[in-house]
Amino acid sequence: MRKSIRSWFSSPRGLRFLLNWYRPYRGAAIRVAHISDDFKHARVEMGLRWYNRNYVGTQFGGSLYSMVDPMYMLLLMRLLGREYIVWDKTAHIDFIRPGRGKVHADFTITDEELLAIKNAADNGEKVLPHWDVWIKDKDGEVVAKVRKGLYVRKKPA
Repeated sequence: MRKSIRSWFSSPRGLRFLLNWYRPYRGAAIRVAHISDDFKHARVEMGLRWYNRNYVGTQFGGSLYSMVDPMYMLLLMRLLGREYIVWDKTAHIDFIRPGRGKVHADFTITDEELLAIKNAADNGEKVLPHWDVWIKDKDGEVVAKVRKGLYVRKKPA
């Protein structure tokens, strides 16, 4: 029996597989290296290639942002389930230093954050959580900081 695309998103392995074959990620040399079994942690990496370099030979800023764009939304969607609406709402990126090689970003949603979001949404509130994501090079030096904001609300009954 053939799996539906939706069922691929239900497992960390399936989601990682789909994201790694997603054309915009492949075209920017972005790779989802890890998604934890509980969907509370992920790591995304991006190598420096001829096709994702900018004019001065460093990581293209759009690719740096692309590597972090969907991750918190996807993780939170899996953690909350279908009873909740989860959308990307805001983003801001600060470029700190040039990315001259492989870079990575880690994403974590704590139990406390998840409980606070769920409780607020269950009370009928719209919730606007945000996270800071640090894109780092192989030496752990910060290349960019992204502030990512989401919109969460419980679906009407």
